[in-house]
Amino acid sequence: MKLTYLILPCILCIPWLNLFADPAILTTEYIYDTGPYPQIHATTIVETPTGLVTAWFGGTAERNPDVCIWVSRQLPDGKWTEGVETANGVQPDGSRHPTWNPVLFQPKDAPLMLFYKVGPSPSTWWGELKTSTDGGKTWSAAQKLPKGIFGPIKNKPVQLANGDILCPTSNETDTKPSAWAIYFECTADLGKTWTRTELLHDGLKIGAIQPSILFLGGDQLQAVGRTKQSKVFQITSDDAGKTWGEISLIDLPNPNSGTDAVTLADGRHLLIYNHTAKGRSPLNLAVSKDGKTWEAALVFEDELKREFSYPAIIQTKDGLVHITYTWKRAKVKHVVIDPAKLTTKPMTNGQWPQ
Repeated sequence: MKLTYLILPCILCIPWLNLFADPAILTTEYIYDTGPYPQIHATTIVETPTGLVTAWFGGTAERNPDVCIWVSRQLPDGKWTEGVETANGVQPDGSRHPTWNPVLFQPKDAPLMLFYKVGPSPSTWWGELKTSTDGGKTWSAAQKLPKGIFGPIKNKPVQLANGDILCPTSNETDTKPSAWAIYFECTADLGKTWTRTELLHDGLKIGAIQPSILFLGGDQLQAVGRTKQSKVFQITSDDAGKTWGEISLIDLPNPNSGTDAVTLADGRHLLIYNHTAKGRSPLNLAVSKDGKTWEAALVFEDELKREFSYPAIIQTKDGLVHITYTWKRAKVKHVVIDPAKLTTKPMTNGQWPQ
């Protein structure tokens, strides 16, 4: 009895031994142990016919010219390949710019797409696109997108019922203060030609960027994302993204950090975000049935003065949900959850329940 009494507290103090893990969380892992870069950010994940593929940007530090896009594939045994440098900002004249915000997208019956940005800053970057016909093993040459078209700025596109690919994007001006405004781009031919909406607001009263798109039923869409106003924004469309209503803020907090969201096969919506007005911890998952009322579901990370940010979230054909995110700017973390096992609690005035 004395031996048990002495050992049990020691077991409970081991931080990595989660004896009380939420049953909805099936696995957690890091995509890699070490990489040829001290800092990473902006993860993305996609399901292809040959398995999962993820990407991120990595280098000495965000904005530095040596920052490249790295891609890793999950093998049949569940292990991930080493990250492969897939895109960089080297220019024909020998100059070099940083790369930013990769976004992977798998259209129906078409090559895998990798969108990313190249340039010194968000107000001066441009969009580029590469494609892969073998699930991310090899890639085409980079295609520079037309002037004024950037592709999805951080979060995945959606493919509409007619086959069009609708990309959630945004603009950041170099004025002071910088105007942050969202808009949407659309391609009906896998990136050969494009149309786009105008900016949907002035970018000052509500400074919003990096939308994610949700399906509300029929032609109704909703976009949610990041703002400067310490709240998550929302905006809706009744005509499959051709026109949009007025942007507004919802009760959920946002510390001016990236979010992502997905509509599940059962019609529910998941939003992954930092449920705080300051900092980038904790990292949380909320659930909604209608895109209006959100309930608390999971806390993935909660460590003061640390960064857990820029998440990506998808649902795979087996019904499971896969999440990747920046872990302390040092690694890519991958979490798999079973949405059927999620339990939720109401939030009042945007307060996470204790």
